[in-house]
Amino acid sequence: MTALLLVPLLLPFLAPALARRTLDRLAPVTALWVLTASVLALAGACVAALGALVLIGLLKLPAFAALGELVHPLRTPSDFLVVPAATAATGVLTLSAWTLARSALRQARLFRTARTQADRRPAAGDLCVIDSPHPDAYALPGRPHRIVVTSAMLRSLGPAEREALFAHERAHNQAGHHYFLAAAELAAHCHPALRTIRATIRLTAERAADEAAATTLGDRRLIATAIARAALAGQASRSTRPDFAPAATTGPVPQRVAALLTPSERRSRATRCTALLLAACAVLSVCAGATGVLAFHHQVEVAQGEESH
Repeated sequence: MTALLLVPLLLPFLAPALARRTLDRLAPVTALWVLTASVLALAGACVAALGALVLIGLLKLPAFAALGELVHPLRTPSDFLVVPAATAATGVLTLSAWTLARSALRQARLFRTARTQADRRPAAGDLCVIDSPHPDAYALPGRPHRIVVTSAMLRSLGPAEREALFAHERAHNQAGHHYFLAAAELAAHCHPALRTIRATIRLTAERAADEAAATTLGDRRLIATAIARAALAGQASRSTRPDFAPAATTGPVPQRVAALLTPSERRSRATRCTALLLAACAVLSVCAGATGVLAFHHQVEVAQGEESH
């Protein structure tokens, strides 16, 4: 049982390398779905395993065993491993909950500020221009969706580049990329290895918006030029937007520009193996965690004096 619960804690360390290769080998939209689903599965299995370890450790104590109506404290064949694992799991869950709550409060505060600022400005359709000396542009979720751009960013771009930038941000809002970014942020607080995948998911969302904007305007070079100039203009300023509000200047811009200017290669069946490995890693983590939790439940029933059917 304990060994099975350790599997969801170890498998996420394999995920970052697989995630990067998945982005390289799949279309950005497909890669975004695969990465997000996998990272949520890995995060959920990790939290379930940590919770089960904590409960195992607590139920080995007579006081908690009595509260759980156990006839005797929970007995496990590997006490020398269970107690330290339960102690570590308690610390990890506490730290994760604290960092997640702090991040959620910060993101909620930034979102309220950005939304209030955008709602106070007159909008031309979904476009909202904010007078600011700091170049910035991002897709702001909510009702209705907004494309927020500062006056400094508008002055940094030509008319055609502005339209390319707006097309990029509209692609974010239309595809609901803020949901993917929020899921990546949530998973990043569940396991340290998943923090790297958070950055990969952000890059994947930007690549998906790049491709959508290029399809809409029919000019890949224009999109590449626009995001490059926007990134150069905004690199000296610090944005106050929430992390789940995607922006054209996010991620390694040179890599995105190169992807736009390089013709997409035909992807063979073999190149999709990495994505299958990542999915298999997530499925194995969920199965191991579920099996470990069921085994723990069976042992609790035995300790309660119930017959197992």
